[in-house]
Amino acid sequence: MRALVTGATGFVGSHLIEALRRDNHDVAALVRTPGKAAALTALGVEQVRGHLGDRDALGRAAEGRDVVFHVAGLTAALDEAEYLHANRDGTRALIEAAERAGAGRFVYVSSMAAAGPAPRGRPLTGDEPPAPVTAYGRSKLAGESVVRGSRLPWTIVRPPMVYGPRDREVLKVFQLARLGLGPVFGDGTQELSAVHASDLAGALVAVAAPTAAIGATYYACHPEIFTSAAFVRAVGQAAGKHVTVIRIPLAVGRLALAGTGAAARAAGRVTILNADKANEFFQPAWTGDPAPLARDAGWAAGYDLASGLADTWRWYKSARWL
Repeated sequence: MRALVTGATGFVGSHLIEALRRDNHDVAALVRTPGKAAALTALGVEQVRGHLGDRDALGRAAEGRDVVFHVAGLTAALDEAEYLHANRDGTRALIEAAERAGAGRFVYVSSMAAAGPAPRGRPLTGDEPPAPVTAYGRSKLAGESVVRGSRLPWTIVRPPMVYGPRDREVLKVFQLARLGLGPVFGDGTQELSAVHASDLAGALVAVAAPTAAIGATYYACHPEIFTSAAFVRAVGQAAGKHVTVIRIPLAVGRLALAGTGAAARAAGRVTILNADKANEFFQPAWTGDPAPLARDAGWAAGYDLASGLADTWRWYKSARWL
């Protein structure tokens, strides 16, 4: 396989690059900042300097590629227009370049946020009408709409919570767990699905070839479902700590998230912890059903939550992130 990966220096993209190179695939990466790409050089990845707004770079990157994996995306922005510019318009620019270059397949890494929350006890399968509840989710759904209108054979993968080595979001939960603290939004009963980053990378590779995966939308996750309170306890267990679950009521959570968002804007920064994010944090469930992906691509997650968090903890320790 000759593959192009966007977002290759990011968390999920780096795991995908490793999975592709382990299988000896020929890989190119669209790289905005060469200084961040030393690991790609070591793995023998061809680097095309450019970004999603650079038509010429996109054309060079996509030329002769069997599969384009679009991993890059904006997860924090000042407003919805900024999200749409990156996640919808950037996707359109890439897929148009891939069409012109004659690429074979297009695999889009979306998000469960594009679908919206699940009803409690009923994981999403990919067939439900989408109902995103945040600007980020709406922008990812807009990106999906661009992909669905493409002339290329496409597959969309919507991961839920992704964790593993090099992740900086679950790192924050580990840092709090070391202090014996396990904060959760709401009463701790929110149902969740998750996927270890190396498993997600395997899922992306798995959908790149089967004809059954063309035109399909999948949830890549372990079938295990757990609550938000069970999650922070599992993080504590991986770190060898007993954590006290701290339940954050809706009113307090909304106020706190509005405050962190306002503070970030005042400092000229962006953060995912803002008022809009409360619309995700207080939903009954964010769960997906991986059975269709297993059926069509023969993929199954290798890490359940306990083993995946243990692996993540070992990596954080060895990398001295904790």
